[in-house]
Amino acid sequence: MQTPSPELIATLTTARDYIRWATSRFNQAQLHFGHGSQTALDEAVALVLHTLHLPYDLTDTYLNAVLTLPERNAVLTIVERRINERIPAAYLTHEAIFAGLPFYVDNRTLVPRSPIAELIAQRFSPWIYEDDVASILDLCTGSGCIAIACAMAFPEADVDASDISEDALAVAEINIAKHQLESIIDLYPSDLFSDLPANRYDIIVSNPPYVSLEEWRKLPAEFHAEPDLGFKGGESGLDSVLRILADADDFLTEQGILVVEVGSSAQTLQDLLPDVPFYWLDFERGGDGVFLLTAAQVNDHHETFLSTIV
Repeated sequence: MQTPSPELIATLTTARDYIRWATSRFNQAQLHFGHGSQTALDEAVALVLHTLHLPYDLTDTYLNAVLTLPERNAVLTIVERRINERIPAAYLTHEAIFAGLPFYVDNRTLVPRSPIAELIAQRFSPWIYEDDVASILDLCTGSGCIAIACAMAFPEADVDASDISEDALAVAEINIAKHQLESIIDLYPSDLFSDLPANRYDIIVSNPPYVSLEEWRKLPAEFHAEPDLGFKGGESGLDSVLRILADADDFLTEQGILVVEVGSSAQTLQDLLPDVPFYWLDFERGGDGVFLLTAAQVNDHHETFLSTIV
């Protein structure tokens, strides 16, 4: 890693200086964003303020404060790491924000960023009544962010969360402890539904692997820094999604709903199952490729879903 020059350290003095400089460096390096920030400026602000141990809602007055020499070196170092290593910023800070909540994150799991956060904030309204929700299942929980956000949104509900990756479950366990939800959320090592207890759930929500192998190979370097198990959905991208559809009928309550993110594979899924009434959700804060089905719809098309499993 290149050692910051004394001239650069002497020239850049304030937090504002470092945010501007980092933004320019990120743009010059043509970094890819999409792990919680969408622009070079957003990511520069996040990295600089995190490194300085300052809140993200800092007032402009503090941006003009002169940094100490150790602070300047620390900011320069993390900016250069982001550029040289091409890893998501969350892996450098070990923190990501999802549904307004902070989560520990490292390279054992994907960085939390699903648009499902907006749906959780709405308590899945109007598709289900909040007071009727007693049980929730988060399949492919990863860092545990969806399960934890659901537990916060439905404090009276029991929440189960599963993942095939023991590494991911270890990160989820850290976050469950962080938010003091050990008595609410149960973790299960399971390949989708295969090793879960025979429970039924009012809400089953999942952000499974849904990227086709061809698409995965073309993803920017930042995505290849994440565990590929969280991306690869087979040749079509739908291997896990179709298994979820085929088995969900055995795990939903009569009034339950199934919510699954399929991202860029949405059109592939709709083309494969044209007669299934997928409800594709809209999000005010961006994101797409998330469908919702009621338990009745899952049941009605159960045989069709089974026929897709080879």
